[in-house]
Amino acid sequence: MKILVMNPNSTTSMTDKIVESARQKASAGTTIIGASGDDAPASIQGHYDEAMSVPGLLRRLAQAEADGVDGVVVACFDDPGIGACREVFSGPVLGICEAAVKAASMVSTSFSVVTTLPRAIPVIEELIHGYGLSHRCRRVRSAEIPVLALEEPGSGAREKVRDEIMRAVREDNCEAIVLGCAGMADLTEWLTKETGVPVIDGVTVATRMVEALIGSGIKTSKIGAYAVPIKS
Repeated sequence: MKILVMNPNSTTSMTDKIVESARQKASAGTTIIGASGDDAPASIQGHYDEAMSVPGLLRRLAQAEADGVDGVVVACFDDPGIGACREVFSGPVLGICEAAVKAASMVSTSFSVVTTLPRAIPVIEELIHGYGLSHRCRRVRSAEIPVLALEEPGSGAREKVRDEIMRAVREDNCEAIVLGCAGMADLTEWLTKETGVPVIDGVTVATRMVEALIGSGIKTSKIGAYAVPIKS
């Protein structure tokens, strides 16, 4: 099977890191294709960036079917344009927030999310509410780092994420942690060892969930809200 892991922003170094994380966890025989946002912001840090990333995301998905792609992972924790993506692509399309929080609910009775900037908190809270998991989410926290700091050697970003996780475990009484940014994907194993709690990255979880849907022969329903767009 062939899965497109789409980073909606335009930072190719982040795309490379995300795709490598997906490849490490993908099943044998699964081909992971990576792509960055076309004419998109360098990072997605708010509603405006999210909106600006969607046109390029949809353009890439529109050609994915012709490329023989079976399923798609949208690797941004804001889950941008997921509904529209499901309209233009017939196979399963999964955002990493939805994948991660649903996985967390399967392995713990409570979780907290650690994301980048404080402005991301209400966006993520709204997503989690929409996914029906507000009662399982103790808190959405910010490590107070810009997204691109995760790409900068010596920025101290990973230590700030670790310290925020430790505060979450201590103060929120949560049983698992969800990483609220695709750019944190490569930190998962280190953070799990450092903190002693399950640390869940949506990129790898979404990749395996999409594999499972494809392997089960399940595609996106086209008889309702995710029907092919009406051309005006």
